[in-house]
Amino acid sequence: MGRLFLITLEGNVYRCKHCHTHLALAEDIISKSFHCRHGKAYLFDKVVNVTVGEKEERMMMTGMHTVVDIFCVGCGSIVGWKYEAAHDKSQRYKEGKFILERFMVLGPDGSNYVVTQEAQIGGSDVDDV
Repeated sequence: MGRLFLITLEGNVYRCKHCHTHLALAEDIISKSFHCRHGKAYLFDKVVNVTVGEKEERMMMTGMHTVVDIFCVGCGSIVGWKYEAAHDKSQRYKEGKFILERFMVLGPDGSNYVVTQEAQIGGSDVDDV
């Protein structure tokens, strides 16, 4: 593996909770009303310093979507997923957008999201309600 070039963001930055690599800016949040198996998740217009996994079809609360998991380039931790395609026309606004699982990132103020028992019981992969 060659030298790793990271993008450093300026402003209110969401970072990987494991290695503190910059991932996204608060101003790029589209919605905070998404949910995943660990609790809250935020929809972002753009993220940086991630690599993508294999495309897969995933049934979510709002229907079938084609997604790729996204991983921090600093440490390899899964931090969320990217919507590649939505099968339902009403969900197409998500295409090309990113979800960061709040449990996997530090907030701009350094805050860590704590998983509640309710989030663990929900167990489903994802989506807005």
